[in-house]
Amino acid sequence: MPLRIGLHTGPQDTSYQDLRKLWRIADSSDFYWISLWDHFYESPTRDYKGDCFEALTTLAALASETTNVRVGCLVFAIGYRNPALLAKAAVTIDHISNGRMELGIGGGWYEEEFRSYGFPFPPVKTRLDMLEEGAHIIHSMLNNEETTFHGEHFSVEKAYLFPRPVQSNPRLWIGGLGEKRTLRIAARYAGGWNAAYIGPERYQAKSRVLDHWCEVEGTDPAAIQRSVNLGFYMGADQASARRNREEMERSWGEELAQRAGGMLTGTHKEVIEQIGAFVGAGATDINLSLRGPYDFGALQSFIEDVMPAFR
Repeated sequence: MPLRIGLHTGPQDTSYQDLRKLWRIADSSDFYWISLWDHFYESPTRDYKGDCFEALTTLAALASETTNVRVGCLVFAIGYRNPALLAKAAVTIDHISNGRMELGIGGGWYEEEFRSYGFPFPPVKTRLDMLEEGAHIIHSMLNNEETTFHGEHFSVEKAYLFPRPVQSNPRLWIGGLGEKRTLRIAARYAGGWNAAYIGPERYQAKSRVLDHWCEVEGTDPAAIQRSVNLGFYMGADQASARRNREEMERSWGEELAQRAGGMLTGTHKEVIEQIGAFVGAGATDINLSLRGPYDFGALQSFIEDVMPAFR
């Protein structure tokens, strides 16, 4: 199977016009996937004052600008939106995109934006409980005309979802790396699992844990699509590759040590080798994670010089 390559686009430190340009490039350049992330502040954190567009409204608008590429979010924080309302919005986007919507959810982690926007930031166990309840509701609503569920955090009573999705069996994606809860939730409810900023060996190990939970839950492991987001700091030439690496080091600071294996750096030759390591670890879906201001020259080099190596 050819490697499926996507873009994961941070709607931060950019104009809407450049974000739209990026999505149109993805739509016309044989990318399989394009997504946003769900933040109110810039990530990595600076001073909380960087421009950052809201994900759900931006996703709906950008979906209408494309015709080919799968469109989604990796991932919506379950604590920011009622899951039934999120399912309703997702189906609306599925109609806007004529059946190309991909819905991803996660437990959320960015404490400062939770608190400053007035959302409770409970302990991780509670956030994962919320994720599991939300996954149950969304999975049911996407696949059934009527859903009733009563949980500790979310409840719905005879919730109908019409119109139905354009596509049959829309995928619900679960994002995260937690081996005890998150990956089991993915095995139970998801059609897709997404990991972010990890190296190929760790990706392979997490994927095997997911296989284990699929066996426990009676899920076919092959039924769960799996993707990994990799920071995109490639350059079109040596000089821009050096500048982008320096920007990566400046932006991530001490956090980079935990994520270094999940960053693409150098020119196209090095990036081909780096992606090849993930393919060797079993990855079939790789998303380039871009932060504004976008390096369109590096992206064009990737399209021309890297993508053909995996076709």
